Amino acid sequence: MVTVPTPTWKFEWNLNTLVSLIGFIGIFFAWGATWNQVQSEMRANSAAIERLDKRLTAAEVALRTLDTQEIRIAAVEKQASEAAVSMRSLESTLNTLGSDIRVVREILQRIEGDRPPPTSIR
Repeated sequence: MVTVPTPTWKFEWNLNTLVSLIGFIGIFFAWGATWNQVQSEMRANSAAIERLDKRLTAAEVALRTLDTQEIRIAAVEKQASEAAVSMRSLESTLNTLGSDIRVVREILQRIEGDRPPPTSIR
């Protein structure tokens, strides 16, 4: 019978094992860096969204103020046009009254002209 000697174990670095370990470690670090980048971008986007939300809220408040001012201006314009119509009506009424007063004055002058002057009592 032939005896086979037991192999002696010796420590050697296998190139494939080293490349695989370095690759896994590199992938792990790259994944961690990518995850960190994604998280920081998410925080930045959340802050930007919050800032835009505040700006939009402020713009809506300003828009409501402008709408209120527009309603007030429309009401004032309506009142001004109504006042102009009223003034025209008043002007025509005053013109009519003026002509009526002239007619009454002429009538009174004719009446006074037809009768004799009053005699004074002494």
